[in-house]
Amino acid sequence: PVSRPNEPLDAKRARLVWQSRKRGILESDLILSTFAAKQLATLSPELLDAYDKLLEENDWDIYYWATEKKTVPEHINKEVMSRIQQVARNEGRKILKMPELDEF
Repeated sequence: PVSRPNEPLDAKRARLVWQSRKRGILESDLILSTFAAKQLATLSPELLDAYDKLLEENDWDIYYWATEKKTVPEHINKEVMSRIQQVARNEGRKILKMPELDEF
């Protein structure tokens, strides 16, 4: 990612929300925006950095890792990806929709 050493956490979270919603493929948008709505507010600065780095990856790669169709490479933060995979599993079998921006 672009180096932003003095970026305030609130600004970083807002930027990551936007980047989670505007990926390029709807499937990734839905998974990542749902993850962001549920977890960005509570992620540590280190995990926010790891998520920021993840968002630099190819959309289809993120989708396949999130849906556990492909093995997650070593350079991807396992804790962040595990949380995203949990969202993608949708264990409650709820009909998902893009979270409203005011849910963040």
